Amino acid sequence: MNMLASMRYLVALSEHGHFGRAAQACHITQPALSNAMKALEEEFGVVIVKRGRNYAGLTPEGERVLATAQRMVREHILLQQELGAEAHRPRGTLRIGAVPTAMPVLSRFAARLQARHPGIVPVALSMSSGELEAGLESLSLDLALGYTERMKLQGTTPRCWPQYTEHYFLLRRAARPHERELQFGPPVEWREAGALPLAMLTPDMHNRTIIDSAFVTAGVPVKPAIETNSILMLALGVVAGEVCTVMPGALVGAVRGYRELEALPLVSPEVRTPIGFMAHGTVRPSRALEAALELAQDPDWRKHVAANAGLLTS
Repeated sequence: MNMLASMRYLVALSEHGHFGRAAQACHITQPALSNAMKALEEEFGVVIVKRGRNYAGLTPEGERVLATAQRMVREHILLQQELGAEAHRPRGTLRIGAVPTAMPVLSRFAARLQARHPGIVPVALSMSSGELEAGLESLSLDLALGYTERMKLQGTTPRCWPQYTEHYFLLRRAARPHERELQFGPPVEWREAGALPLAMLTPDMHNRTIIDSAFVTAGVPVKPAIETNSILMLALGVVAGEVCTVMPGALVGAVRGYRELEALPLVSPEVRTPIGFMAHGTVRPSRALEAALELAQDPDWRKHVAANAGLLTS
């Protein structure tokens, strides 16, 4: 078995945290994966995988081997893309993660990127902020769209490309359905919104941390009526039930087709959160990533984001 294949299996094992799932992802049997790990241990003369009935993580020496494996696998992918691409025609898979509230923006971005560069296959993933950080650190993500103020990576500062400023609305059922689509109402204070039954994201989501902080600042700590990790359920819960929710502008724009709803800008306090693309600070970008970053800085794209994700940006 060649070294690169074994290194790829080690990366998969670290990502999936399970021998069976890692083997399935690599299209090999579990015994083959175990044999590959033993071969690596014999090659380097150290124990890489902690022994137990189930996968229990890597040893300190294993973590060092993993760091090299991640770079080897990435460099191999970059070389494949460079050799297979024609001049000015980048090719290959580009893995982009986004916090759930930014997924409507990422969907537009991925569609524009693929239309501009048909050889690029964007893989758009909804992830928590912690998962984005882990993905950039492990090099399993090429690009992340999330909260630039909280992103921290071990040993490096991520490169950032600001996109828009997230701000917030109270989403509720309208007294009567509008003719065509969701309408915008007058501003409402966070204090007033806090008195309503609210569907909210689960506490592990950074967006929930932002919203909780705003309610505390307004003097009304909130106990949610419903909690979910699904953005779609937030909107459908408001459509179907007696709850309201708080959503950033990018998500309000995504549910504008629901004429039963209305959105009211939240004020007092004024909450503004910067959202941007982020990449690993020291890793050589692929041609596909360079093309994505070029689009992220394109004036027409930035204007589109301001119009569709900002929504009433001041």
